[in-house]
Amino acid sequence: MVTNRFAENELPLYDEGWWASLLAEEENRRGSVVTRPPKVEERGKTLADWEQALALYRQDQIVSLTVTDYNRGGLLVEGDGLRGFIPCSHLVDMPAQLDEKDREECLSAYVGRKLRLKVIECVPEEGRIVFSERAARAEAGKRTQLLNSLQAGQRVTGEVTNVTDFGVFVDLGGLEGLIHISELSWGRVTHPSQVLNVGQRVEVLVQEVSPDRCRVALSLKRLSPNPWETAEARYAVNQVVPAVITALMPFGAFARLEEGLEGLIHTSEIPIPPNAALKEVLTPGQAVQVRILQVETPRQRLSLSLKVDAE
Repeated sequence: MVTNRFAENELPLYDEGWWASLLAEEENRRGSVVTRPPKVEERGKTLADWEQALALYRQDQIVSLTVTDYNRGGLLVEGDGLRGFIPCSHLVDMPAQLDEKDREECLSAYVGRKLRLKVIECVPEEGRIVFSERAARAEAGKRTQLLNSLQAGQRVTGEVTNVTDFGVFVDLGGLEGLIHISELSWGRVTHPSQVLNVGQRVEVLVQEVSPDRCRVALSLKRLSPNPWETAEARYAVNQVVPAVITALMPFGAFARLEEGLEGLIHTSEIPIPPNAALKEVLTPGQAVQVRILQVETPRQRLSLSLKVDAE
């Protein structure tokens, strides 16, 4: 067995790096940290090596490299003057959910194998090359073909390849697009795994295509009407309607009136017996009757009450 020479903190557990620049502003606002694939600088790498890597990336060509090592985040590969990283989610036969022991066993089994790969990120100034076995399932040049054919407003179908804190990556048949967490649902989404899972087939809407950056922004929620646009017309103050509790918070509970339309029930509007905790009164998934206190369409906010008999 090859000794794992690379420190744990040099390789990411989840492959969230190659769209970091696109998402930096959103992630900073959310207080999240976007991890990057590791640097693969090595002594003796020449300008010609980077030119080769960039040519493979730009031409969407397939290359065969040997796996030399691994870490929880993925594999290190080498060959023909190239050295780079394959994130776990870009391995065709790598299960999505594994415990630590099974993950290590699965990754270690790759060492010594030769894999057909495509370059999905090449940043010479940062010493970083990222490869994908999954992308290499599509013939050479397929990524360029898709980038030239996809248009904003187009409906496409793909397979979910990775679910991260900030969104979901979807393979469109040789090119990955991203559904940012804000584009998954008109309602509140605390984590993208609430909406989609790895391996799931999904229809999405193309929002933006950037051929020069090989990026496609996708949306799931825009395939259906925005329920907030008609909320004020359909829900009136003091109206009592059915709802489902979706989450408990220190300040109250969220309840869903319909898909994409959630409101907050503040603790002051929840009848809680003395010395009782909120979780003793409400549980996620519980069906309740709520009274509409306020509808704020511009801010997409609903204020609700469990005191349905109030004036």
